[in-house]
Amino acid sequence: MEEKWAKVIIHASAFFAPVLVPVLFFLLSNDDSVKRTSIQALLFQFVMCVLIGISIVLSIFIIGIPFLIIFGIMTIVVPIIGIVNALQDNHWNYPIVGRWV
Repeated sequence: MEEKWAKVIIHASAFFAPVLVPVLFFLLSNDDSVKRTSIQALLFQFVMCVLIGISIVLSIFIIGIPFLIIFGIMTIVVPIIGIVNALQDNHWNYPIVGRWV
């Protein structure tokens, strides 16, 4: 039961502390699945920041605007999907970085 709520907090941290909370759970947890989820959440936030930054630069050439919209939506929707799956005790990997860990 504690593992379930730890994963929910890690996914929800994307909205209030996207770096601090996954790092804390990684350092303090003994459960491998919680550590894996925290690494995936941290990597996902890092990758999305890089992609949004590239999209902002490409917005000068107008081609980056659709990417900026898509990556912005992903940054909001993907953690919500993770929260729902964690509440249902389903195993779920983040898109893009799920297979890296």
